Amino acid sequence: MKLSTPIFILKQQAKALAQREKLRLHVALDQVATREGFKAWSHLASAWQRADTCLSVYEQLSPGDLLLLGSRPGQGKTLLSIGLAIEAMTRGHRAAFFTLEFTSAEVEALFLVLGRSQQDFKDSWLLDTSEDMSAGYISSRLATEPPRTLIVVDYLQLLDQRRDKPNLDQQVRQLKAHARECQSIIVCLTQIVREYRPSLRALPSLRDVRMPNPIDLSIFDKACFMHGGKMQVLPASTTA
Repeated sequence: MKLSTPIFILKQQAKALAQREKLRLHVALDQVATREGFKAWSHLASAWQRADTCLSVYEQLSPGDLLLLGSRPGQGKTLLSIGLAIEAMTRGHRAAFFTLEFTSAEVEALFLVLGRSQQDFKDSWLLDTSEDMSAGYISSRLATEPPRTLIVVDYLQLLDQRRDKPNLDQQVRQLKAHARECQSIIVCLTQIVREYRPSLRALPSLRDVRMPNPIDLSIFDKACFMHGGKMQVLPASTTA
């Protein structure tokens, strides 16, 4: 999220505006948010909180990492992955998003939720919606990308749908080899089984990953699971 000044200064500006113009504070906050390009202060604050979460996760990643990012639908994993890409590009790196689930317009809507646009990063952003998506396709498409490129695969189980491609376990190993060799960061989104019950465990774990075919999840370096506004990043070996 791109603000003209840090959020605490925006709050100070809103307080000063409220005193100067004799406005209620919430009205002044909304005016400041509108100036920043948001409909209301609540929208700005929500986007700032999401961006702060993305920063927290990004700082736990290292070149060569293969991250598994999972949640039930509607918990924000795709938005988080876009936020990680934005964070990488803001730092001067490149990012790529491979998806069979989202159109360019839908991806742009996710960018806008975080206060940015794909056009802000047109020289460092790759969106690929090709039906040929596989680990081999991704590796060949990004063979010349520089180190620290952040790659999002949306999503893991889609790599397993075509019978003319290697099995999922082999493809994940190929993605890990690519991350290591190119010193990129690869984020694989994953589905979580319907049987997961948040009343029993606050967050899903590796045991809840939907696996239509066998795969060794210890191939992943780290795993991040989300639910109900909670999130945790751990070495994959500790999240079973």
